[in-house]
Amino acid sequence: MSFRDASPGDLAAVEEYLGRPLSGRCAVAVRRLDGRPVVIENEPHLRDGTPMPTLFWLVDPELHDAVSRLEGSGGVHRFEELVDEEALRKTHEEYAARRSRATVRTDGAQASGGVGGTRVGVKCLHAHLANFLVGASDPVGELVAHEVDLPELTLEDPRG
Repeated sequence: MSFRDASPGDLAAVEEYLGRPLSGRCAVAVRRLDGRPVVIENEPHLRDGTPMPTLFWLVDPELHDAVSRLEGSGGVHRFEELVDEEALRKTHEEYAARRSRATVRTDGAQASGGVGGTRVGVKCLHAHLANFLVGASDPVGELVAHEVDLPELTLEDPRG
């Protein structure tokens, strides 16, 4: 199956959330029930060929702010201490493998690392929650999901 680009309306919403145009292709992977994008799946390379390590990006402004508050109160270190190191290692490996399978361009530099671009530990709670919301086994994302007020969501299939 091929990558299904976000609709013009979805792109406009995401760019409004971010306050800038996107530098690469994306598709909506998770939505609120009212249709607003929550998580996008990025192509593993930007239009100019630069590797994009963030495969799943939490774009919903309310969830982004809630997760930022968790990070600001020491959530990264707290969650890192709570999760099983082996389970977290597997999460990073599965994320990297999923990004590798989605990679079309092989003519230049490739993104490496797992969730948030790291191979070990926890770097970004937003990335872990996005990964969890798309259905991945992510113990950090699951903990974050339990601490934020998640709206009702629907999972999309960006691959068509």
